[in-house]
Parts: sequence; structure tokens; C-alpha cells
Amino acid sequence: MEPTAPLHIYEVRPRKDHRGVDLISDALPVGRLWYDTRHNAIGYAMHFSRSADAVIRVYDEAGNVIETHEHEGDFKEW
Repeated sequence: MEPTAPLHIYEVRPRKDHRGVDLISDALPVGRLWYDTRHNAIGYAMHFSRSADAVIRVYDEAGNVIETHEHEGDFKEW
């Protein structure tokens, strides 16, 4: 059995005050981060998960998933 990298799951949700989006995940050190655009939130999630596989789900204001991004971690053990 091969060891597997941890899977990070992120949610990008619009803020109720309509000022950008929240990036939410248990993988983040603070749990929730504010971003001005969903593109910036997705970029940060991919960068933060560079050593782990990640799934990033983008939600609309109604709570429906409108985008899903899968990122395979770049870091490989020797």
C-alpha cells in the first residue's frame, strides 16, 4: 500500500456583504480568509496546497457549486 498525500478541501463562498469572497478550509491555519476576487482565493488555495492534493469548490450566492478545481500536489518524496 502506497502512502497518499493528504487531501485539502476548500470552499470559495461569496460574502453576505457582497465585498469579495471567503476562502474556507480546515487546512488553513485560521479557518477563513477574505479575498477580493474568487480568482485570488483559488490561486492562494492552489499555492497553499502545493504539497498536497486539493479540491476547490466555488459556490454561488444560492449555495450551488458553480466551479470545481482539482489540484495535484507538486511535492514528491525522493
